[in-house]
Amino acid sequence: MSKIQEIATAIESGKVKLIEGLVKEALEAGEDPNEILNTGMIGAMGNVGAKFQANEIFVPEMLVAAKTMKKGVEILKPHLAGDSVGAKGKYIIGTVQGDLHDIGKNLVALMIESAGFEVIDLGVDVPAEKFVESIKANPDCKVVGASALLTTTMDSLKNTVKAIIDAGCKSQVKIMVGGAPITQAFADEVGADAYTPDAGAAAVKAVELAS
Repeated sequence: MSKIQEIATAIESGKVKLIEGLVKEALEAGEDPNEILNTGMIGAMGNVGAKFQANEIFVPEMLVAAKTMKKGVEILKPHLAGDSVGAKGKYIIGTVQGDLHDIGKNLVALMIESAGFEVIDLGVDVPAEKFVESIKANPDCKVVGASALLTTTMDSLKNTVKAIIDAGCKSQVKIMVGGAPITQAFADEVGADAYTPDAGAAAVKAVELAS
């Protein structure tokens, strides 16, 4: 098994304690850092996302895989040409105003980061204006993700999407929405570009929207 394959396997199986050593070994063996990132790490997280969507693994396994990748990227970062870690561009994410849930959002942020984006996490209870300000402050941001986990904050999500569109940001960013009560029909109704049911699908969709 090649070093890159070993790294991919370690990420998929969530071997947090082994990943640093494996990345160092691969670098010492002369493997290309970008190849380690793209084939070994981002490729592995793509498989993790696919398994999650197929119900072969669940949230705990996905979190451990993402944590493993994060640890590996830290070792890899100084060796990457430019900043390949954010090679896909920036991704702004937040839970809308009135909603304090962040587990789902954090999982999506991890998966998006694993897919090669630089993530700007605005946190929870984020006013619509803050999303707009952040988009304008980051002209290289291509995708924004907003989540609502309560039926009572669906209106807040609707207002957030409207605020982004009214501010004229639609020429710059694609808008993704998600959260437990959100559906494709709701996303269509409010004018979002995409809805995804889980973190694995969110990462795949983000790459698609940014390319």
